[in-house]
Amino acid sequence: MAITYGENADAAHEVTSEIIDLGGSAFALQADLSDGAQVERLFREVDEFGTLCGLVNNAGILESQARLDEMDGERLAQVFAVNITGSFLCAREAVRRMSNRHGGGGGAIVNLSSAASRLRSPHEFIDYAASKGAIDTFTLGLAREVAAEGIRVNAVRPGLIYTDIHASGGDPDRVDWLASQVPIARGAQPKEVARAILWLLSEEASYTTGALLDVTGGR
Repeated sequence: MAITYGENADAAHEVTSEIIDLGGSAFALQADLSDGAQVERLFREVDEFGTLCGLVNNAGILESQARLDEMDGERLAQVFAVNITGSFLCAREAVRRMSNRHGGGGGAIVNLSSAASRLRSPHEFIDYAASKGAIDTFTLGLAREVAAEGIRVNAVRPGLIYTDIHASGGDPDRVDWLASQVPIARGAQPKEVARAILWLLSEEASYTTGALLDVTGGR
């Protein structure tokens, strides 16, 4: 399993170590996923370790809470470059390897969207929400584009999850103070999202493509 990271090498290596300790095989590779040349280099490196059969597009960034009239072009360009362009580029490389049109043996792609694509995040992160709305549309379109080529494409839309992304948005306690708005009345742990991703990657989901799976506690 290849784990990619942009800047936080320590976190990436911590994940690979956990996988290895559990009996798996994993390695970490660095790349800026908004850069086409680096994405191509990344996938060439992955090719050296075996045949690609699954991709999880999990890279995403969140800027500090703001209204649109407080956002500048640099912020928008960065959010869209990582959250949208990065997913497109990685999926492109995966399709080139997995599609039977290119001699591949098929596979599965899981994109990480967000409940923000439905909730819109006004007064907070409408740029982030818009980027995830783009991922929803991308997922549905690509699923139809490659369905007959042996590739399934789905998305998971997490809700309030205990991850570091909230701190990058300026509100590390955001999950706790919004938990009362969730019907299940709590935030989720990352592993609860991971289980949904693993199911969509697995043969148990062999007839599922073009699905947007909400993991939101009912919100």
